[in-house]
Amino acid sequence: MSAPTARVNLAEHRSCVWAAKNGHEGIVKLLLGQKDVNPDTPDAVYGQTPLSWAAENGHEGTVKLLLERGDVNPDTPDAGWYGRTPLSWAAGNGHEGVVKLLLGRKDVDPNSSSKSGRTPLSLAAGNGYGGVVELLLRREDINPDSSCESRRTPLWWAAKRCQPQ
Repeated sequence: MSAPTARVNLAEHRSCVWAAKNGHEGIVKLLLGQKDVNPDTPDAVYGQTPLSWAAENGHEGTVKLLLERGDVNPDTPDAGWYGRTPLSWAAGNGHEGVVKLLLGRKDVDPNSSSKSGRTPLSLAAGNGYGGVVELLLRREDINPDSSCESRRTPLWWAAKRCQPQ
């Protein structure tokens, strides 16, 4: 029986990005030991860094590995369509453990906004992730009244989610 293989277009998805996105912690650790691997290089398709992908997909172990590095910026917004930070991705997808890790850093802005003006709080509220909303609201520096381009606040997004369809 042969080992399963993964087809990866490395021109579009650098190896560290691919490993982080898919939660392959051991591979990420091996790659981080290589001199020619920059763990803060975004992929060519979405402009997301390995940390951003790991946060989006809730891979806590991989996020921890990347946050231990001095050459990884934990608050880098995507260079692609959305302009979201790792915290934004984790909050919007309800990954409480990753949100805790990122909020534990002084160099992460909990009020960062995407290109459309959505904050981690508005994304978590709009997607119904109460635990993440609570974590964010515990921060003294969080702005619960921030609004996006369409002037909608986190409270508006939460209320919309609760409306019957």
